Parts: sequence; C-alpha cells; structure tokens
Amino acid sequence: MCGMPQQPPVRSTPARPARPDASMSLLNNVMDHSLDDGYAEAAARRKAAGTEGMPKTVRAKLGLAVGLVLAALVVTVGAAQARISAPVVAKEREELIDRIQEETAAADKLEDSVDELRDDVSARQRKALKDDGGSGGDLVGILSGAVEVHGPGVRLVVNDAKDAGQGGDGDPRETSGFSDTGRVRDRDMQRVVNGLWESGAEAISINGQRLTALSAIRAAGDAILVDNKPLAPPYTILAVGDGQRLSTKFQNSPDGLYLHALQENFGIRTSISAENDIKVPAAPSVIVRTAEPSTEKGTS
Repeated sequence: MCGMPQQPPVRSTPARPARPDASMSLLNNVMDHSLDDGYAEAAARRKAAGTEGMPKTVRAKLGLAVGLVLAALVVTVGAAQARISAPVVAKEREELIDRIQEETAAADKLEDSVDELRDDVSARQRKALKDDGGSGGDLVGILSGAVEVHGPGVRLVVNDAKDAGQGGDGDPRETSGFSDTGRVRDRDMQRVVNGLWESGAEAISINGQRLTALSAIRAAGDAILVDNKPLAPPYTILAVGDGQRLSTKFQNSPDGLYLHALQENFGIRTSISAENDIKVPAAPSVIVRTAEPSTEKGTS
C-alpha cells in the first residue's frame, strides 16, 4: 500500500536564554562607557595636538609659577600669624590662671573670716548665757550645747562594712529595713543617736560635731550630713552619761539591737566602750530663730 509521503516533524529551535542583567541595560551602558564620547574625543585631540601635560608656552609656565608662589605665600602668612598669636594665647592663659588663683585665695580668706566671726559669735553667746542665765545658766548651756562638757560616758564607733558597695537597685533600704550595701546610712545614725538619748546621754557629738536640739542628721548621696556638714567614716560617737549603765542600756534597747542586727547581717563594724572621761565640744553656733522667752509671770 502506497501512501502519501510523510513530512519530517518540524522542531522549533529553542530561544537563547536571556542575560541575567538584561533588565539593567542602562546600568550596563554606564559601566561599559564610563567616559563620555565627547570627553574621549577632546582628550584625543589634545594628545594629537601635543597640548597634553605640562604647559609648553612661556606664558602658561609663568602663570603656573605665579599660582604656586601665591599658594606658598598664603601658607607662609598663615604659619607666621599662628606663630605670632601663640605667645598672646599663652599670655592670656597665664593671666586667667593668675586670676583664678587670686580669686581662690580671696575665697579661702573669706572662709577663714567667716569661721573667725562664727567662733566670736559663739563665744559671745556663751558669755551672755553665763552672765544672764543666773544660777541655771551653766545647766542651760550644757543642755543647749553652747558650752563644752566632759565627764564619764560612752565611745561608740560605727563604720561601713569592709566590702561595702552599692546595692542592685540603688535603694539603701528595702523590706528588711536594713542596708543591703554594707554602708552606714543617715537613718542608721539617727536611730543610734536617738537610742543614746533615750538611754540617758546628756551630751552627744559625732566626729567632733556637737548635737543640739536643732541638729539634723541627713544624707547627700552617700555622705552623712550633721547640720549640713559632711562626715566621713568611721563615725565616732561620744556620749556623756553614766558610762557603764549608759552602754548596757543602749545595747539592750531596740536601737542598740538594730545596730547589732546591722553588724550581724550586713557586716557593719561597731565597737562600744565605757570611759571615765569624755570631752564633747561646744556647738559651733546656737541660733534660735523662732522661740522667744516668755514675759508672762506665773499665777499663784
């Protein structure tokens, strides 16, 4: 059986794969022709004409030399001005240092004068108290802190722990009521002083600072202030009173037990001893701002 001849199957030729960067034709053109054709032609003309490189004519060379001379002149003038102004700046600095030293010396002199005037005022107050206080003047001076006193008493030393540091959240007092930093705080000192008063102390000083009815124990950062004067550890507390009895009564009081708990739990270092003679200085100045003597006579 004869049939029609069959045509061979037609196979299409697969298209060439597109370039990965086909969508970036503009970028490719910029990369392949980084120098504009106009610039390239101008460079070729200069090279052909022999005008490329250093100037060839005398006029061009002279212009280049003048430019270099002007640039060197500017640099030289700037260096000369800097050299001239250096002694002036140094002199002004020395004058400023001298002024600072003079003002510092003047401030120190004023502070010394203030201290002398404060001592004079305190001496006059004590004298007036003694002259006008009658038979009870000495007792009033002792109780008010206006005069220096001495007698048997207690020496109590309170110091920070050896490994004192800052607590985790910076709060010196948490739920336990004690220091978690190993440092003595103002409220600790307040409790110690109040405990000594309640135990029978008649006069108290901390690091030589006499406490009166107007004294305040506060804190400024990590420092303890007594009447706005900063104190540094160790804190030596002198209390005039019945020595051994005062020591025993204080240690058995709630405030003494509080101090003992600080020692046991947080490493606060303490030592207490009864002594035969303790000297407590007078307060720097006793100023009464609001209280006035009563002029009314008692009725019979």
